[in-house]
Amino acid sequence: MKRKLIAAIGVAGMLFSVAACGGDGGDEGGKTGADGYAGQTLTVWVMDGSSPDQWQKDLAAEFEAKTKAKVKFEVQQWNGIQQKLTTALSEENPPDVFEIGNTQTPAYAKTGGLADLADLKSEIGADWTASLNESSVYEGKQYAAPWYFANRVVLYNKKVWADAGLKDTPKTRDEFYDALRTIGDKTDAEPIYLPGQNWYHFVGLVIGEGAELVKKDGDKYVSNLDDPKVAAAMETYKKFQSLSEAPKDKDEATPQQGEVFAKGNVGAFIGMGWEAGIAIKANPKIEKEIGYFTIPGATADKPEGVFLGGSNLAVAAGSQKQDLAKEFLKLALSDKFEGQLAKLNGVIPNKESLQSNLKGNAPAEAAAPAAAVGGTTPLIPEWAAVENAPNPIKTYMTAVLNGKSPAEAAEQVEGEFNKRLAQQQ
Repeated sequence: MKRKLIAAIGVAGMLFSVAACGGDGGDEGGKTGADGYAGQTLTVWVMDGSSPDQWQKDLAAEFEAKTKAKVKFEVQQWNGIQQKLTTALSEENPPDVFEIGNTQTPAYAKTGGLADLADLKSEIGADWTASLNESSVYEGKQYAAPWYFANRVVLYNKKVWADAGLKDTPKTRDEFYDALRTIGDKTDAEPIYLPGQNWYHFVGLVIGEGAELVKKDGDKYVSNLDDPKVAAAMETYKKFQSLSEAPKDKDEATPQQGEVFAKGNVGAFIGMGWEAGIAIKANPKIEKEIGYFTIPGATADKPEGVFLGGSNLAVAAGSQKQDLAKEFLKLALSDKFEGQLAKLNGVIPNKESLQSNLKGNAPAEAAAPAAAVGGTTPLIPEWAAVENAPNPIKTYMTAVLNGKSPAEAAEQVEGEFNKRLAQQQ
């Protein structure tokens, strides 16, 4: 999955990154007796904005105290990172540890570029949130470790809701729909801004239905858009989109939905917490009116399904310092440093027990409850080509919103969908 990292302006620093990373290696050699790994340097690649300077400084100091080795963080830029990582992993001195997008992990695992981390999972990963760890596993083997995550929430305009007489935020999908209807009936505001191709929210609805976007047909993957559960998710999307004036053939970035919300005449939109920063930049006065709540599910005891974007940490299979790399991961993923990262960056940590570090960060607090029931796009190497423009899932969504049945729309895009899934990786 490709994403850039953006910090919210005027809100509590919600950060999101989903990208792959790589780098070049350092000195070779094994453990050196009583001196631990003295004289060695571990190379760690992280994406720009993923890890605060203070986190890096504190972790490096503790790592050196524990192992007698040094760590060299190399910050990577987004542009061209996938090719850079692919090249680095094929060379003699690959990065020892690197950040990798959660949905990209299977593709790199398939190529043999990632070390097996089953022993690390056994030692420190017993209480990793299952939904967050899922992307680190490929064909039953642990090829990475879950690091941090983010998902969508409802951002709403408190003034618009108050003008409609709404005092509480909804706890169920029906309550949410009724609240939006009330805004439409009692105010001049657009109840919700929901463009027809906010497809990551649709993916969340599919996850909430317990469905998958692909299925196995013999030894290959094919479209599963004709599944009745996928159709049910699309019908839910259509129900809410009917309350919006947003275009049916555009996504949430065309125009930026935060800029639409900034005008002050929209009741709510579904997006990442950092999108509040876009609204605030366009209209600083709206900051005091922005509230957040978890996307409500069918029942009050379970939030709506959400797409989990985020990053894993992996060890290069070609690294000459496998043991040292795992010592680094034990520290980086410890409660101390995982909790610190969550607090500083406002991201969801890999354990539910560490979510207390999000206290006071309103968008992160709203996002956290859905993490345990979230998921991703299909975790198969073949998936990458599906997302290339024009994305057939977006085409499917617009077709349904313009009057086709989900079955008709699924049939319309099936050929292109399957063609992409069949592309050589």
